[in-house]
Amino acid sequence: MPPVHSSPFFQMENQAILSLLRHTTTPGNEKRTKSSGGLLKMFKLFPMLTSGCKMVALLGRPRKPLLKDNATTGTLFGFRKGRVTLAIQEDPQCMPMFVIELPMHTSVFHKEMGSDIVRIALESETKTHKKKLLEEFVWAVYCNGRKMGYSIRRKQMSDDELYVMQHLRGVSMGAGVLPSQSEKDIADGELTYIRARFERVVGSKDSESLYMINPDGAAGPELSIFFVRGH
Repeated sequence: MPPVHSSPFFQMENQAILSLLRHTTTPGNEKRTKSSGGLLKMFKLFPMLTSGCKMVALLGRPRKPLLKDNATTGTLFGFRKGRVTLAIQEDPQCMPMFVIELPMHTSVFHKEMGSDIVRIALESETKTHKKKLLEEFVWAVYCNGRKMGYSIRRKQMSDDELYVMQHLRGVSMGAGVLPSQSEKDIADGELTYIRARFERVVGSKDSESLYMINPDGAAGPELSIFFVRGH
């Protein structure tokens, strides 16, 4: 991994984000970098995947929790001609504790996933600290060092977001294409998703980070998501 000073994030002014990025370069975090390749390699196979998501239909709704550890579930999904949404859950069967539509087209996100390092940073500029970090509403969004714009956390999920959460109840990790609900959805392109388990690291009340976990232990790219509240 390149040193922090050569990363695109080095141009960002927020020192809390830089601190989180430095955290990823420590020896204890080398395992995360080496373990994230399988899912991202799967994500690159989207042109070969067929719609219908047969795996989801076969799994159905499990009666017991899928995850027996403290890992957090993260899902990034969206129509190919639309924007990508991030949902974070304690468990695939629970309602998300954090949902936000990122100011990034799904096609752009797909291209970023082809790189060796994918870092998404969300920075809240709120000055008060009465709320928990993930309860903040307005976020500046960065992807691999580039500011993409601003987003507002969802108070309530849209019909499309509920549809995705329902169909992925039986999936703890993977990437694929979900069946379309209507002709309008077909016009928007395929509804693609990537779901993974993340190690959640709480740096302080103003900073948290998620590091993707892949059980196959294959070396490959790294996917990390950072949350920071401005001071």
